Amino acid sequence: MYNLVRNGVGKMNFYRIQDKIVSWQQIERTLQKVLQMRSRGFSQQETADRLHIDRTFISRLESIGELRKGQSLACVGFPVLNKAEIEDILEKGGVDYIFLMTEQERLDFVNSLSGKELLNQLMNLVAKVRTYDVVILLGSDERLKLMEGVLNSQVISIELGVSPITEDKWVDPAEIRKILRSVKSAR
Repeated sequence: MYNLVRNGVGKMNFYRIQDKIVSWQQIERTLQKVLQMRSRGFSQQETADRLHIDRTFISRLESIGELRKGQSLACVGFPVLNKAEIEDILEKGGVDYIFLMTEQERLDFVNSLSGKELLNQLMNLVAKVRTYDVVILLGSDERLKLMEGVLNSQVISIELGVSPITEDKWVDPAEIRKILRSVKSAR
């Protein structure tokens, strides 16, 4: 690999492959264009034609980067003790929307808003979560019943305890992975 300085600012990575010199930046720009076009609704063939690449390359590229297929997926929950660990599992599992809080974050959120602002924030959250096909809920028994009643999605509930919960609760990472596998296989 050759690293050359361009205009003294950034490095350009070039690879010598037999008698060719290949630019990593050019590959990266093309990959970004492919993914942007596909996410905007262009077919694989339309994208291939516009970028002058093979459609099969686009198919293979998508397979390499695929985290999961199927329905849109969200996860909402509180109070989660191992929040960072669960968020990491959900992100790696391709969950589209993640909204987890610890008890302190939940209290800070509630106490930082007026009643009107809090109601607006909650309504916005419910409206957003209702757009997902499958929603994983983590919370107390009463909060789960309430959320299940307002969502028109397939709901998978994990009860963290009896309401009111006033301390963070540990969520089993294996259970989250199992749910993600079952949602993926149910496509």
